[in-house]
Amino acid sequence: MAIIHDAQLHPSKSELLIEWLPSQPWFQGAAATLVRVGAYRFDDPAGEVGIETHLVAVDGRTYQVPLTYRGAPLAGAQDFLIATMEHSVLGRRWVYDATADPVYLGELAAAILTGKPQAVETLAAAGGGVLPATVQLASTGTPATSDAGLPDLRCGFPATTGVITNVPCGAVNFAILRELDTTGTVQHEHSLSARWDGQEVPVLLAAAIAA
Repeated sequence: MAIIHDAQLHPSKSELLIEWLPSQPWFQGAAATLVRVGAYRFDDPAGEVGIETHLVAVDGRTYQVPLTYRGAPLAGAQDFLIATMEHSVLGRRWVYDATADPVYLGELAAAILTGKPQAVETLAAAGGGVLPATVQLASTGTPATSDAGLPDLRCGFPATTGVITNVPCGAVNFAILRELDTTGTVQHEHSLSARWDGQEVPVLLAAAIAA
């Protein structure tokens, strides 16, 4: 379960994306015109790292932007630090390109290989309440596959070719799409896909490929 605070953010998530996206080789278009399509979250089992993936539309293209939010710097990941953000409830947060964050990669593996569902978002305010999902995930994995356990994930640094970021993680490589094909694509044997309001055809987000 992801606890969502009614907080002020400086910079805002939109401001952060508008600043960072133009520096990425896989991005095209005027970032200032981006429209938020939706977002989904994974749960950090330790409850320390926020894991949120944004889907944004810019000039007819749709991009997937996975982020992690941390209460302290991630050792060895300086090159993947996007910005620091002031959160009125949680304090300073270090925001990373999640493809270099082992917590995100572990939860991505669980989603793809065992069908672990996305996090349910719940308001922290008095009375709480569950927020409606803006993105619906689907996985080729099933809970039965978790009996064998997840592979030992010892991940290297991500490398991007074209619009796909590849992350080597021992016995498995993760391919994470930055720009999404909203016309629909052939699903891989082990993959994660999504639908959202106005997008009825499943869209491939990421795949796990044996090394």
